[in-house]
Amino acid sequence: MKKDLGVQATVFPMPVLMVAAYDENDKVNVMNVAWGQICAADRIYLAIGKGKKTLSNIQKTGAFTVAFADRAHMEEADFFGVASGNKIDDKFERTGFTAVMSDKVHAPVIEEFPLTMECEFLEEVDTEYIHGVVGRIVNVKAEESVLDEEGKVDVTKLHALMFDQYRHGYYEVGEHAGQAWNAGMGLMDK
Repeated sequence: MKKDLGVQATVFPMPVLMVAAYDENDKVNVMNVAWGQICAADRIYLAIGKGKKTLSNIQKTGAFTVAFADRAHMEEADFFGVASGNKIDDKFERTGFTAVMSDKVHAPVIEEFPLTMECEFLEEVDTEYIHGVVGRIVNVKAEESVLDEEGKVDVTKLHALMFDQYRHGYYEVGEHAGQAWNAGMGLMDK
């Protein structure tokens, strides 16, 4: 029997995304965004609230990167979510992480995260119900350690973190459960 839980943000899993951008002086800022998703083959939407340092940086520079947080860097990824770039000037430096300039967009690539999307800022979405940014993915960079024999990202090697809205936990992406566009084919003949 199901129990009524009321209104909750119940989409799970939610990727733990590290959004990085330079300010007007090329200083790195990174924020943790759990509410983000692909919205077209080469587009990403990130729910970023007004007043965030990273939002201001994206608006000024016209670019950003999105990396997937992994288990090995959970402490730093969480710090990027709890610390405000508006209040802590050395937020990025405190982690000891390394950033290099993307060769595709004017945004930092955080070396410690194994998979990064390089994005051009397309538009700010500001309606009565949502606020965020849409970017065009111009390239994806991946460490060879997270690729399979065919050069594709192997999510079991990525050790990507997922955010649990229910109990505010982080979980690691796990084992392969089945193949998309194949697991349900047996029902086609019924």
